[in-house]
Amino acid sequence: MISLLKKLVETESPTHDKKAVDRVGAILAEVSQKLGATITLFPQEKRGDHILAEWQAPSPQSQKKGILLLGHMDTVFPLGTLDKMPFYQREDKIYGPGVLDMKGGLVIGLSAIEKLRAADALPNRPISMLFTSDEEVGSQTSRAIIEELAIKSELVLVLESALVDGSIKTWRKGTGDFTLKAHGRAAHAGGAHAEGRNAIEEIAHQILTIQNLTDYAKETTLNVGAIRGGTTSNVVPEFAEINIDLRLMQEGEYERIEDAINSLKPVLNGTSLEVKGELNRPPMPFNKIMKATFARAQAIAEKEGIKLKAGGTGGASDANFIAPLGIPVLDGLGTVGEGLHSSREYIFTKSLAEKTQLLAALLREW
Repeated sequence: MISLLKKLVETESPTHDKKAVDRVGAILAEVSQKLGATITLFPQEKRGDHILAEWQAPSPQSQKKGILLLGHMDTVFPLGTLDKMPFYQREDKIYGPGVLDMKGGLVIGLSAIEKLRAADALPNRPISMLFTSDEEVGSQTSRAIIEELAIKSELVLVLESALVDGSIKTWRKGTGDFTLKAHGRAAHAGGAHAEGRNAIEEIAHQILTIQNLTDYAKETTLNVGAIRGGTTSNVVPEFAEINIDLRLMQEGEYERIEDAINSLKPVLNGTSLEVKGELNRPPMPFNKIMKATFARAQAIAEKEGIKLKAGGTGGASDANFIAPLGIPVLDGLGTVGEGLHSSREYIFTKSLAEKTQLLAALLREW
């Protein structure tokens, strides 16, 4: 497992580099084929090709619906990151770009299949594993494929990393993004200040209004995380722009926020506003379906001597697309570690084997 993980991590795969992501895809396709899978490619023009590996039920007469494993090949780290952040092991941890998010999870998925095949214990149902290429930037090209495969499945298991205490993720917040632009009028800051309309001043008024839409009681947060505008200090700026991150959990909250942001009015005379935004991933709540799914998984884990715990996070994943479809889904079945998306990213080495044991049991017993 460590050998395969090293190979995947040292094959860097930033989302925006198609050739790089496709190199990881070639490795995963080869390993999957050696494990008896049939491979289907979903070619992409600008992103890496999505790859579907399928294992048919041992009995052709099986009428059971399949189980879908889901993981992504892309990382947030640019090419060359390995020069300053190499793959290495130290004590009980393994470090490297993407080791936690989520190449360790891909290794666990393939290793669980290998473990079951070696024991002649593959379940009498189809198993498929989808490797996607654009999760880190919103899954625009993979979402339709994910949803189509999920609808045909009895269960979807997402191989994103677990929480640091090993808990799987049974709820996630939904995510949205907005861009707000302010347009003013440029003027000389000394000779014609009164003739200008300061777009940065206008956007500053709007920032406070937007931040005040946060409602912690409803688990809704807005964060103005980036601001751009102006040219030099002696010019009244005619343009300013902000990017807004939205996280939400409750039904109806997106509509509230969308209406409030679209209803923003300029504060300064002579300025105008332009808004663009969308809900990228809907919430994945800990609802009736999720509670029943987790309880069943917990019972299977207990038979293996594994104490399975439930948790959640404000971060989103491709599991958010599946939950609204009413399909049972469990997330966070990948490795355990810390430092996601940072130079400190690592996994606990033992989590590779531990999570493989759990995943194999879920596949076998579901």
